Amino acid sequence: MAIAGLAVVAALGLAACGSDDPKDPPKPSRTTTSATAAPNLPAAPTADELNALLQRALDPAVPSAEKLELVQGIEADPDLPNRLAQAYKDANAKAEVVGVTVFGESVSAQAKFTIGDQTNMVDVPFVADGGKWKVQKAWACQALTTLGQQSPACAA
Repeated sequence: MAIAGLAVVAALGLAACGSDDPKDPPKPSRTTTSATAAPNLPAAPTADELNALLQRALDPAVPSAEKLELVQGIEADPDLPNRLAQAYKDANAKAEVVGVTVFGESVSAQAKFTIGDQTNMVDVPFVADGGKWKVQKAWACQALTTLGQQSPACAA
C-alpha cells in the first residue's frame, strides 16, 4: 500500500489541470468493497491507511529504498521515489486521501491535492502486486512526464 502513496505524489503534475472553482464542495470520504475478493488480493485499504502511506512516501527524509514497494515496477529506477518526494516538497504541495473505491483487483484512491491556493481532486489507481496495493505503473509514468521527469522504469 505504501507504493500507492508514491503514485499519488506523481499526480502532483496532474493536480494543476483540475478546476479551481472554490464552489466545488469537498467529496465525502468513502470506502467501497466488492462482495467477493480473490484469495490472493490484499485487504481493501481505508482512506486513512492510504493517507498515512502517502505522507511517508512524500517525506524526502525517508530513504528511497524504503519506498520501492509503493509503485508497481519501479525497481529499474531506485532513486525515483525521493526525486518525486523532493519535487512535491519544492512545489509546497499538500495531499490527502479522502476516499477509496475497490474494483475487484484494482483500487482507486480519491485524493485532494493542493498546490498554492488551488485544490484539485485526483483519482490514483492502485493494482494488487505481490500481495500489496501499489500505484499503477502506467499512471505513475504519465504523472512523471507531466512533472517534467523521466525514468528508465517507464521506458517502453
